[in-house]
Amino acid sequence: MKTKPTKNAVIITAFLLLAALASLLFLLLPVAEDAPYTADIYQNGELLMSIPLQETAETYSFTVEGENHCVNVVQVCPGSIGIVSADCPDKLCVGQGFIRDSRLPITCLPNRLVIQLRPSSDSEAPSDLPDAITY
Repeated sequence: MKTKPTKNAVIITAFLLLAALASLLFLLLPVAEDAPYTADIYQNGELLMSIPLQETAETYSFTVEGENHCVNVVQVCPGSIGIVSADCPDKLCVGQGFIRDSRLPITCLPNRLVIQLRPSSDSEAPSDLPDAITY
């Protein structure tokens, strides 16, 4: 015996599908403006360094070493930043590729490393408000 979905169930399902589609479009569509960004690199919730990406003239790499001798190699390019090598087991941080806007940060959970972009027009110091890393 088949039951017919109620009107409320159809409306809620349609609303959830539209919300999911809008979220997906927001994450996947390119950003219209080409704003200059500063990359904030955190390890264990502490700011290690800030790199203004618009001032980067050529590509360079550096190594971030953490607890238990875990290592991430970060590459900075003009306008983007990414992790090119890591000794974590799954290497999801390497698979995230290079980021050019502030929509998604690069995270390496085993090595407790986060690279987050913020518009350079913000104050030079990142906010002291708690975030997901703090908790």
